[in-house]
Amino acid sequence: MAKKSENHIEDEEIIYVSKSELKRDAQQYQQLGIDIAELGKKQREKLPLSHELVEAMALADKIRGKHDAYRRHMNYIAKVLRTTDNVEDLQKSLDTLLNKNNQAEVLLNQIERIREELLSQGDSKINELLELHSSMERQKLRQLVRQANKEVKAEKPAKGYKELFQYLKEAILD
Repeated sequence: MAKKSENHIEDEEIIYVSKSELKRDAQQYQQLGIDIAELGKKQREKLPLSHELVEAMALADKIRGKHDAYRRHMNYIAKVLRTTDNVEDLQKSLDTLLNKNNQAEVLLNQIERIREELLSQGDSKINELLELHSSMERQKLRQLVRQANKEVKAEKPAKGYKELFQYLKEAILD
């Protein structure tokens, strides 16, 4: 006679995960893989990728032109990402990397504001700017501001205006 084994589940908490939630997670991994694959090789080197992911990304670069093979390979990359431990770190690094464009845009807007202040305030703003950025040349800066102001008043093409922006951009970004 067979004995019935008495396996009791003692107050274990069963966490129910819906199919929809599983699909959303799978789509997130899929999108993360696509985002990483779209990056250039230099940008990808900055991410904390495992050896397996680095190899998978190299293969993805090779088969990018073959639509169905690329799609299947993206599914494989998503599968590898599901088993990877540092997905959160990877996502944070990717977000930081992709946000650099926004940071650069903000910096360019600040340089444009500085240019407008230089044109309106003149020498006082030039002195203030030279204190912050000692690599700038006072004479060249004053000359560019004078030239840009002349062009704005005469309503000529803004060659000096653009040159002033380029000079500020080079000096501030270095």
